[in-house]
Parts: sequence; C-alpha cells; structure tokens
Amino acid sequence: MELRRVVVTGLGALTPIGNNIQEYWHGLLNGVSGAAPITYYDTEKHKTKFACEVKNFNIEDYMDRKESRRLDKFAQYAIAASDEAIKDAGLTDENIDKQRVGVIWGAGIGGLETFQDEVMYYAKGDGTPKFNPFFIPKMIADIAPAHISMRNGYMGPNYTTVSACASSANALIDAFNYIRLGMCDVIISGGSEAAVTIAGMGGFSSMHALSTRNESPETASRPFDATRDGFVLGEGSGALVLEDYEHAKARGAKIYCEIGGGGMSSDAYHLTAPHPDGIGVIAVMKNTLRDAGMNPEDVDHINTHGTSTPLGDVAELKAISAVFGDHAKNININSTKSMTGHLLGAAGAIEAIASILAMQHGIIPPTINHSVVDDKIDPSLNLTLNTPQKREVNVAMSNTFGFGGHNACVLFKKLVD
Repeated sequence: MELRRVVVTGLGALTPIGNNIQEYWHGLLNGVSGAAPITYYDTEKHKTKFACEVKNFNIEDYMDRKESRRLDKFAQYAIAASDEAIKDAGLTDENIDKQRVGVIWGAGIGGLETFQDEVMYYAKGDGTPKFNPFFIPKMIADIAPAHISMRNGYMGPNYTTVSACASSANALIDAFNYIRLGMCDVIISGGSEAAVTIAGMGGFSSMHALSTRNESPETASRPFDATRDGFVLGEGSGALVLEDYEHAKARGAKIYCEIGGGGMSSDAYHLTAPHPDGIGVIAVMKNTLRDAGMNPEDVDHINTHGTSTPLGDVAELKAISAVFGDHAKNININSTKSMTGHLLGAAGAIEAIASILAMQHGIIPPTINHSVVDDKIDPSLNLTLNTPQKREVNVAMSNTFGFGGHNACVLFKKLVD
C-alpha cells in the first residue's frame, strides 16, 4: 500500500504570548515572557504565585455567553485556536467532504477548573449531591474535539489522546497516520489545556515541579540555565490542519510544510523523572528519523521539550548528542517554553507551530532567560540563547515528553513537489 503524503494547511494559536498566529510569532521572535503573577485567584498561601496565563481572551468573540457556560475553559481555548486554523486553511462546505474530515485532539488533564469548582461547591454543602448538569460534559477530556466537530459538522474520526504533556504531539501523529493510510482527507489536530487553577498549581507545587522564582516571574522559565528550578505552568491551545497532499493541491490550498514522520517511545523508568541518560528520548528521535526515511545530518532545527527542570533539560540534550553525534553542534536547538511556559497537553501543538513558522520564515526563536552556564551541558551545542538566529530550515523536529515516560516527536520538512 502506498502511503499518502501529509501536509499542514492551517494554523491557529491561543497562547500566553499571543492570541493568534501573528501575535504568537511576534512574541516568539521578540523573546516575550508570558509569565506574570496569577490573576485567577488569591495566591497568598501558595508557594508559587505566578504562571503563564492567556491574556485578554473573551469567549464571546466566538460564541454567545449562554453557550460558553457549557464549556470548560480548555474547550473554549480549543474552539478559538481551531476556528483560526480552519479559516487559515480555507476549508469550506464546498471544498471538503465532511465525512472525511476528523478531529483528533490532545489534552493532558481536561476540565480541571470545572472539576475543582464542582467538588468545592459540593464540599461546602450538607452532603446532598447537587451538581451542575453540565459538570461531566464540561470536564471530560474528549469534549474539546467533540465541540470542534459539532461546530463545523465534521463527521470523521473524533477523539482525544491523553499522554500527559505529550498528548497533542501524540494527536498529531495519530492524525498524520490516519491521513497517510487514506482513512481521511483532512484532520483538525492539536491540543488545549487550562490548568492554571488552585488544584493544578497546588498539585504540581506539591511535587516540587514548579519554579518558585516569585520575585522575578518573567525570568523563571530558564531552560538550560544552571539556576533553573522547575517549570512554569502555562495554558492555551494550538491547532493544525493536516491534509492529504493531493487533496490540498486539488483545492488550491496554501501549504506550510509536509509532515515527514512521527515517533513514539516510553522511558519505562519513573512516574515523573526522565531516565538520566535519556534512553527513551534517544529511541523516540531515532524512531522519528526512521519513519521519515531521513538521516541525522538532515535535521536543521530541534524545538526541545526543554521544560526548565534540573534533570529533564540535561537528559534531553544528552540524547540529542547521542543521536546526532558531531552534527548536533550544527543544529539550532531551542526551547520556546522559556517564553510560553509549559502548556502541558497543548505543548506539542504550539511547539509544532513554532517549528513550522521557524521553517517558513528562516529564523529560530530564542531560548530566553539564560545567564548562567550549566557545566553538565555540552558547550558546543547551539541552544539559540537569548537572541533569534537566522538560518535556512529544511527539516525541523519537535520533541514532547510526558509524566509516565511518554515520548513523542514529530518531524516537519519543506514541501518539495
């Protein structure tokens, strides 16, 4: 069976540094930090008092107020990003068969705010189980792609992948495979997350996973820096329209790039910590190159998982050196989490978008907030520190890893007819 080629024809983003693709790209190139004191609740008793919140978002720009109350914030974010991506791709009732258009989405947690609020409301009562009738439909992680599907009438495959912070990267790989196997013409894919809540922040804080740099939140996400002390929680959504190449060409679609391959692996090591030698990360990048039929020397750019944790950053860079050898020093490596924070299940989607835009514009966004060299990191690696760097990018990889040892990697390449 001959596999179909898969291309990206639409992008949409709602992030802590921009509420659409243009704003997001501007924020990335200008090294804008999305971290600031939390505005959603009183942080007085919290150890970490800041996060990367989405700013100036109004769901009523997308739907009426009554309808919006039926959606948790993570699903609202999904609607915003997918609307932009669908419009960007130019999908219309006339140029697609809606029975061959699917939605495969990623969410690591889902409707955490809804769950938190409903349980807290119940706990304040007399024990009578009084809950909002939309409690479950708002909370469950699969509901975001359901809303995208119902909103647009797409009747193809529709589900959510859940693999912690690798969720939306896994969604992209699933979407890629469905299309190249000929099961769909178009799939809206990506991910969304809205876990900047009392429960979300409190839970990650109890694990000692979050930075506590309260005196300077804008510099707290500092991947690869020797003084990094944990990740900064972010929220938002990223959406990509994946499409069969011949289908896209036939309807005259704008094409950003081709998806060359995708890889997955498991650390099989620890609930939250990466293997110190990055063996799962080595495997996932090798699997991706094999799937794409490419050599290590073909890769120009890697957007790392790069969460700004003491163990994770070192393990990932060790793995890159192991896979790419001497070529590793020729690759522009970066972590856009230094600006957006960690969007959990949506991270893979917005970082895939960053990789695609770097390829399209020929410039690599910086890894910001780096000031102290870590002697555990190979100094020959180009981590694109603090300043964007221009270069031609023909092949880019995006790494995304999740608690539980879930590893996913997607490779993008310039389209060659």
